[in-house]
This record gives sequence, structure tokens and C-alpha cells, in this order.
Amino acid sequence: MSILKHLPLVLVIAISFFLALPAYASFCHNDNGHQICIIDIKRSAKNYWEYRAVLSIDGVKRPVEVYNCRDRNKIQKDGTALPFEKNDPGELICKSLKKKYN
Repeated sequence: MSILKHLPLVLVIAISFFLALPAYASFCHNDNGHQICIIDIKRSAKNYWEYRAVLSIDGVKRPVEVYNCRDRNKIQKDGTALPFEKNDPGELICKSLKKKYN
């Protein structure tokens, strides 16, 4: 009788081990009072110094931008190229990946 009493609990625990929930991991860094999180990042196969990244700054998601670690600029969605500013998130991307560029 006691086995039947605990059977639902055992079933719930067993089923929870078989269900895999998606993992959401992001790299976050606090910089000058702002929390900068890299939500998604992909390195270019053609230009290894370029990264296509989606960032979140203080919880606000930004659109995809291309970060060029060699020339130290970012290319926005509309094609506008802007140089990295002081404490730019692009610096975090390039520093955290620790590649040496020409």
C-alpha cells in the first residue's frame, strides 16, 4: 500500500529526467555600471576577425551587429560602419575571445 502512495512522486521524478529543456546561457559582464550580455555570437568563416552578435545591454536586446575586431568597428543592420567607442561592447567581444589581429 505504501508503494502506491509514493508511485506518483517517483513517476514525476523519473519523467523529469527524460525531458530535456533547452539551455539558455549567455556571457554577461558588468562594465561601468552596465550589464552587457552576449546572447548569441557567431564567428565569420570567411573573415575570422568578424563576429556577428546579438547583445543585451541592461536587459534591452539589441539587433544583430557585425563586430570587426581587426579594424575595431561595428557594422549595424543598415550597413553603417561605426568605430568602437570607449567601453564599447565590441571591445568586450574582442577581448573575451582573445585573438590577435593584424
